[in-house]
Amino acid sequence: MKTRGRIVAFLLLLLLFAGTIGGTAKQVAKDVNLGLDLQGGFEVLYQVEPLRDGQKITEDVVSDTARALTNRIDVLGVSEPSIQIESGNRIRVQLAGIEDQESAREMLSTQANLTFRDTNDKLLLDGDDLVAGGAKSTFNDQGQPIVTLQLKDASKFGEVTSQVKDMYPNNQLVIWLDFEEGVDSYAEEAKKAEPKFISAPNVSKTIMSSDVEISGSFTVDETKHLSGILNAGALPVKLDEIYSTSVGAQFGEQALNKTVFAAAIGIGIVLLFMLLYYRVAGFVAAITLSVYVYLVLVVFNLLNGTLTLPGIAAVVLGVGMAVDANILTYERIREELRIGATVKEAFRAGSKSSFTAILDANITTLLAAVVLFIFGTSSVKGFATMLILSILLSFLTAVWGSRMLLGLLVHSNLLDGKPGAFGLSRKWIHAKDEHVDVLELTTRFDRFDFAHNRRKFFTFSIVFIIAGAIVLSLFRLNLGIDFSQGTRVEMLSDSPLTKEEVVSTLDKAGHPSDDVLISGDKSDIAVIRYKEDFSQDEINEIKADLSAEYGHEPNISTVSPTVGRELAMNAIKALAIAMIGIIIYVAFRFEWRMGVASIVSLLHDAFFMVALFSLLRLEVDITFIAAVLTIVGYSINDTIVTFDRIRENLHKMKKLETEEDLANVVNKSLRQTLGRSVNTVFTVLVVVLALMLFGAESIRNFSIALFVGLIAGTYSSIFIAAQLWLVLKKREIKKKGSLDVKKKEREWGSDEPIV
Repeated sequence: MKTRGRIVAFLLLLLLFAGTIGGTAKQVAKDVNLGLDLQGGFEVLYQVEPLRDGQKITEDVVSDTARALTNRIDVLGVSEPSIQIESGNRIRVQLAGIEDQESAREMLSTQANLTFRDTNDKLLLDGDDLVAGGAKSTFNDQGQPIVTLQLKDASKFGEVTSQVKDMYPNNQLVIWLDFEEGVDSYAEEAKKAEPKFISAPNVSKTIMSSDVEISGSFTVDETKHLSGILNAGALPVKLDEIYSTSVGAQFGEQALNKTVFAAAIGIGIVLLFMLLYYRVAGFVAAITLSVYVYLVLVVFNLLNGTLTLPGIAAVVLGVGMAVDANILTYERIREELRIGATVKEAFRAGSKSSFTAILDANITTLLAAVVLFIFGTSSVKGFATMLILSILLSFLTAVWGSRMLLGLLVHSNLLDGKPGAFGLSRKWIHAKDEHVDVLELTTRFDRFDFAHNRRKFFTFSIVFIIAGAIVLSLFRLNLGIDFSQGTRVEMLSDSPLTKEEVVSTLDKAGHPSDDVLISGDKSDIAVIRYKEDFSQDEINEIKADLSAEYGHEPNISTVSPTVGRELAMNAIKALAIAMIGIIIYVAFRFEWRMGVASIVSLLHDAFFMVALFSLLRLEVDITFIAAVLTIVGYSINDTIVTFDRIRENLHKMKKLETEEDLANVVNKSLRQTLGRSVNTVFTVLVVVLALMLFGAESIRNFSIALFVGLIAGTYSSIFIAAQLWLVLKKREIKKKGSLDVKKKEREWGSDEPIV
């Protein structure tokens, strides 16, 4: 009965997962808030500056400004605006999905002070005389769009209209939308932003009323825009744009479709591999991976997160991490089966022995993700959020979910005597009476001598480092505007482009640039860079010119010198803190020599990525730093698994008498974990390669960095980290003559899993 009950429970859970995911997945996907890089829109980082001499910018002033911006955005009807106050008196505004970006940016930054003047430009009334929120967009008796206002004092308006009627020729009351009265310290900016003429009605009689009607050659959208600005009120400060990026709707839609398609291909291949290689166990992994992707989206929606292109990449990387945990567990189960253990015994022992390696590997990756979140900005912070969520949920589904489902099958006796359910051929299974310990099993890699060839590996890496240093000194890095300053324009065309054609078009339009790169699957994307950070007016001008020429709204990003320097410093801080955190954790969980070896191998990986990007002249932007930090966290997984096996092998020994004993431990540990390393890196490389080949152009360099970093990370884990630990550890043997391993328990920690 118990056997049948477990099978029934497994099937019911399967139906529950299928029903829940199948019935709600469409709505869950629909509810995901898409970032501006997936649906178009813009982001602006404002530096809050004093409007007048002597004005102090306090926290309250910045908060009031953020509220004023919120009021203005409410007028636009944006469904998911994001307004964040940042340190240094800054406000970041993100508006995804907005179509008229030019009008929206104008509404956000303009002082929007309505003034009533005579024909001699003498101020008669201004925004302070208006009732807050009293402006409305409506129609007059002739059906023309107009704006109605409410004044605080009807008698004051009566005096003004009487004065205009009696004292001024043409009896005109001129209405302007301009800078706030009294902007003394910003006269230059005030001159550049000339007042906008609204209308000049004739005044034929004294009007004693608080209701004012403004008419003119307005469209309905213009009256809505004007009334919205007036209701939002004048800003209490001056806002300087120090960073901005805008994405056209076509770019966003194309990026979303291509990246989702790439992710589906990558994840599909991984699921197929797991099914073919691990069979029944692989089927269980496929179930939990599907549940993982679903849960990530559900929880992300509950957190009201915003999904960006790098965020999709984080979900895909999470699949790799979940697969890693499954592979690690299944490989340990296969080892137990090979020494003749029953399926139940192998399941218990394999699950127990793999837990610590999975835990340590996930924590080190989580450390890097948290650092990314703290120091990242905008889409990088979104990537870090999704990566943290992916790590936590992949651990939950791969460890708890997979073991629960696989445990039901194992304890139902359905898999008894069927090691093939784990993809294990019978020729690999030893007889139980041989009494072979798991750690003494032969492997496919026994002919490889890693430890005694370490000098060759070190020499290769040193030669590469020297070559990389030469490359960097000659070519330097192709820094994007994130780390310098300037403007980046990304343009989409319906037909193939050439550099000469784009340069000629830019010259004719009055925006000359020789820094033009053609990319895209069909050579239909042009990336144009300028050393200057464009003003809002310049952005609007080049956007209008290129949209008219090519039929698509371009993506435009600007970075001021201040922000560029800050991003570069934050990137260095993030890398340093992540590595310090990892070395502390690894030293605490294992020993300090392993921590040092881990960091050296990670620096090796990071340098490999930097040198290759320099050689290939690939642009280094903020997403490159995200990729480096991801690799820092992810490539440590292999190293952690190897060190965990070294610790386990050392615990089986009473003493280390010679350097040869150490070398044997390193060789044995690497051979035992190499199969897992190969399978894991294959599955992750597949999904990253899919992103690189089929994903959006804007994350192509990000995907290349991940791909290169994964290869470098696997190499360093196998050929550098463990060998370097061996070099450091043998000095202890030379000094002490031998090591009593049992007395080192406190230093190493227990090899028993933490449950």
